[in-house]
Amino acid sequence: MPDLDLKEAAADDLKLAAPVSATRHPAAVYLASLNLGSQPTMRQALDAIASLLTNGECDALTLDWAKLRYQQTAAVRSALISRYTPSTTKKILCALRRVLQEARKLRLISLEDYTTAIDLPRIDIPLQKLRGRALSESELAALVDVCQTECSRPIDIRDLALIAILRGGGVRRTEAVNLALVDFNPNTGALEIREGKRQSYRTVYLPTAALELVTEWLDIRGREPGPLLCPVRKGGKVELRPMTADAVLKIVRRRGNQACVDEFSPHDFRRTFCSDLLDAGTDIVTVQKLAGHASPITTAKYDRRGEEVKRKAVERLSIPSKHRANK
Repeated sequence: MPDLDLKEAAADDLKLAAPVSATRHPAAVYLASLNLGSQPTMRQALDAIASLLTNGECDALTLDWAKLRYQQTAAVRSALISRYTPSTTKKILCALRRVLQEARKLRLISLEDYTTAIDLPRIDIPLQKLRGRALSESELAALVDVCQTECSRPIDIRDLALIAILRGGGVRRTEAVNLALVDFNPNTGALEIREGKRQSYRTVYLPTAALELVTEWLDIRGREPGPLLCPVRKGGKVELRPMTADAVLKIVRRRGNQACVDEFSPHDFRRTFCSDLLDAGTDIVTVQKLAGHASPITTAKYDRRGEEVKRKAVERLSIPSKHRANK
């Protein structure tokens, strides 16, 4: 990896002068906010940044993150681009921004220095790499984590409900924004999809964890008739009007960036829904009905179980034989 051109800041200047408690260390606070599955990956990303900045002398917990300025963050971005893929670079820079955000919350860095340090050019992912994919369990957990904090705002609770519906119900984003309060049954977790593709109608069921998140949103939204998911103003006021499909896309992208999850689309929640059900052994016709596919051929595209599952499946078949029965 190329050396960073940091003439004005020697490695010693970026080292912590003395150990800091975990509750006052921005990197430690950030890592603690992640689920256990995401912590090793993000710790590795932060270690890589610290090593770059100090020529291998610091790691994530010995670097004084509050001293970083645009000079350092811009140099880190350039060095990462020269070595890693765009998606990996984007993830590492996301971790950098999150740590500086924690430094700002801890009042270790001024608002001006923080704003300038994170004002880095966007990393574009090549279009051919943005094909649909299934999200991993750790990625799903990371998306929930960025919304589910001790001081969650109404907009955070709304976004949690949206994620719960997209992941737990496997619905399309247009179907999600067309849901009305009357379409949700809080007792069974049923969602009535009245305006599906080709004007189709179907019922899906949210798992218990998703049902709880949607119920929490209703405690804020209220039980007045109208759209199930609504816009939320900056002040936390809920506007009882429908959201747009484009708004769903923007929410998913924003939360993905905050969670340091590689680029994905709202439809990838649906891919994950189908793939996970098939992985769990749900028959393809049931998955087809839940997803609202016109044909099981479409559903079969999400089957990632491979040849070994097929081999084990046929082992369950018996071939009756009179000769064996008489033995």
